[in-house]
Amino acid sequence: KFRVLIVGRANAGKTSILKRVCETTESPKIYRVRDGSREEIHLDPTVERGNHNIEDELVFTNYDGYVFHDSCGFEAGNERELQVVQDFVRKKAKAPLLKERLHTIWFVMLICWICNLNYGFQVLHSNGE
Repeated sequence: KFRVLIVGRANAGKTSILKRVCETTESPKIYRVRDGSREEIHLDPTVERGNHNIEDELVFTNYDGYVFHDSCGFEAGNERELQVVQDFVRKKAKAPLLKERLHTIWFVMLICWICNLNYGFQVLHSNGE
């Protein structure tokens, strides 16, 4: 299994991107791993939308060779969210089995943020002209 952590701003559409890449409109199966056991859990989408546990494993039935981990998302000034991601990456880096390790990190940015950043660079380099 290939393990992927997807991170980015809250409500950036991380799960929607995963659905698109995995060519599905279905929600992934979510597994909670505790004390060596793995059980499927069901979240109430109206109550728990966007409330992710980074340790949960997301698996799409048509892409079962991949295990995804979804971060809660980053909010400006919230160091706790960053710490959770850093701790998770460190933990996965030390996992004894290759299948338990993190294989890639996918950072998602909103296009409007990139446009604002690009505009800022243009203003910065225009020397006030």
